[in-house]
Amino acid sequence: MDLQNHPVVSREAWLAARKQYLTHEKAFTKERDRLSAERRALPWVKIDKDYRFQGPHGEMKLADLFGHHSQLIIYHFMFAKGWSEGCPGCSFLSDHIDGANLHLAHHDIAVVAVSHAPFAEFQDFKRRMGWKFDWVSSAGCDFNYDFGVSATPGEIADGKATYNYEKSDSAEEELPGLSVFYRNPAGDIFHTYSTYARGLDLLVGAYNYLDLTPKGRNEEEIMEWVRHHDKYAEETKTGCCHGDS
Repeated sequence: MDLQNHPVVSREAWLAARKQYLTHEKAFTKERDRLSAERRALPWVKIDKDYRFQGPHGEMKLADLFGHHSQLIIYHFMFAKGWSEGCPGCSFLSDHIDGANLHLAHHDIAVVAVSHAPFAEFQDFKRRMGWKFDWVSSAGCDFNYDFGVSATPGEIADGKATYNYEKSDSAEEELPGLSVFYRNPAGDIFHTYSTYARGLDLLVGAYNYLDLTPKGRNEEEIMEWVRHHDKYAEETKTGCCHGDS
């Protein structure tokens, strides 16, 4: 959008335009509520597979990730074996988790990040980022593959890799996603929902702030401007920070 030649009107004309736009905002809110209700009404799948994870105190089962809660949100964080730091986009999203957890932990929801790398390999990065949320490893089990965020080199080479419920030519060995689970009083665990790609926008509060501004997200490619939060200061010092685009 050309901000230099943007229309400028009287307060009265602005108010009329704002009220007209308000009708669209209200319609969007109602549609969002309808979609949320439709999401909650989706059928579930019972989890019978014995997934094992590595955490700070050793091996964990999927049930252990719930803690004392009945609902579990897992963020599939892109961090593969041998990586020295996590995906910048996943890190951008994960910067929002601890603040939300101050409330979600008191409303029957556990939030846990899961990565494919061995547990020890992402501990330094977690400390560097200053995050407090639970983060465990799925190394050695099928969890990442079963929930659509990892593909084997063979699947990619043969064009059989899928992402976001469809075959994808751009699929990589590691991709981001979110999965939700419910545990009933009998201890049975069910997969209720998963989302990928732009479906993860809901978790990125900073994008909601950007969407309110005249420049909006101001990005040519999704998250192309995003850095690990400790690298912005480095770019400012070297004069590499982003300005107008």
